[in-house]
Amino acid sequence: MGQQHTAKSPKKAALYSTIIPGAGQVYTKKYWKVPIIYAGLVTSSYYIYQNNKLYKDYKNAYIIRKDNNPLTIDTYNNIYTDENLITLTEFYRRNLEVSTLLFTLTYVLNIIDASVSAHLFEYNINDNVSLNIQPSLYDLKTGSILLAFKFNKL
Repeated sequence: MGQQHTAKSPKKAALYSTIIPGAGQVYTKKYWKVPIIYAGLVTSSYYIYQNNKLYKDYKNAYIIRKDNNPLTIDTYNNIYTDENLITLTEFYRRNLEVSTLLFTLTYVLNIIDASVSAHLFEYNINDNVSLNIQPSLYDLKTGSILLAFKFNKL
């Protein structure tokens, strides 16, 4: 006896994944995608945290160094030059932006994937398909050959 599929709403799938990432994939029975989504979100969150921490650290060290207050000494006083601190600040700011972009992309793709999976939930996939390749002469002057690909349902 075959498995009976009920229609899935793309709007519901998208809404579920918007509220809880991966919930739309569970709704459309694509369970294997959930760990991939969370791996992307957790990894990018970790890098957002790390890059933000280092960005603020190097930025504050540079600000302390330039505040003309002899009582404040940055932790990188004899380790990095001013130029090094500026370079490190810019490096970690850029990494923070990239990590944030990757988090956002993962989140948005999670929503799009859930909606597309719901659209394709009832799509019939069977083995009754054939491919016919029909070569034909396209242009007599140049000798070009045209290949026509035709999919047939059996």
